[in-house]
Amino acid sequence: MIAFTSAQLDAWISAFLFPLARIFGLLASAPIFNSVAQPQRIRLVTGLVITLAIVPVLPPMPPVAPGSWLGLGMLAQQIVIGVLMGFSLRLAFAAVDLAGDLIGVQMGLSFAIFYDPQNAGQTPVISEFLGLLTMLIFLAMNGHLLTLHVLVESFRLLPIAPAPFAAGGIAALLAWSSVLFSAGLLLALPMIAALLIANLAMGVLARVAPQLNIFAVGFPVTLMAGFLVLMFSIPFFGAALERLFDQTFRALDAVLRAAAG
Repeated sequence: MIAFTSAQLDAWISAFLFPLARIFGLLASAPIFNSVAQPQRIRLVTGLVITLAIVPVLPPMPPVAPGSWLGLGMLAQQIVIGVLMGFSLRLAFAAVDLAGDLIGVQMGLSFAIFYDPQNAGQTPVISEFLGLLTMLIFLAMNGHLLTLHVLVESFRLLPIAPAPFAAGGIAALLAWSSVLFSAGLLLALPMIAALLIANLAMGVLARVAPQLNIFAVGFPVTLMAGFLVLMFSIPFFGAALERLFDQTFRALDAVLRAAAG
C-alpha cells in the first residue's frame, strides 16, 4: 500500500500552486493573454500547461504548507508579482491608446466611438485601429514568446520565498509608468504637428477671406490632412513600436531586479 505523508503532499502542492498563482496573475493582466476574445477555459488550460512545462526547471520551493497563513500570504504575493509584470507590459499598449485618443481629437474624430469589449467601454475608432495594429506587430515580433521567457526568468530573479519582495520594484514600476505619457505623445507628435500647421493655415485663410465659412471648410480639411499624415506615417509605426517594446522588456527586467532587492 502506497502511503504519503502530509509533508510530501504539501511539497507537491506547493511546487505546482505557487508558480500557478504567478502565471495566472500574468495571464490576467498581460496584453494579448487577457483578451476577452479568449474563452475562460482556454486561458485556464493555458495557465495549467505553462505551469506543467516550467515546474521541472524551477528552483526548490520553500517548505511552507499552502494552507497555512504564511502559505496564503505567499500565494497572494505571487499573484501580485504576476499582475505587476502584466501591468508593466500593458503600459506600452496604453501609450498607443493614448496616442490614438490624441490623434482622434486633433482630427475631429473624437465623436466616432463604438463599444470595445476588450476595455468594456467606448473607444475612438483611431485608438481601436492603432491598438489592433499594435497587437499584430507585437505578435509578429514574437512578443508573446518573449513574455513567457521573462516569466520563466522571473522565477530566477525573484524566486518564490516567504520574504516579501522589495519596495524598489513598485518604485521602478511607477518610474516606468511615465512612458504612458511620453511615448503616447511622441507617437502622436507627427499628427499633432501636421494638424497644427493645417489649423494655422485655416486661421490665416479666415483672416484673409472673412466671407469664407471656415467651420464648413475646416473640418473636411483637417480630416483629410489627418488621414494623409496617418497613411504616410504607418510604415514607420512598426519601427517606433519595436523600440517601445524593447524598452518595455528592459523595464520589466529592471522591475523584477528592483523587486528582488
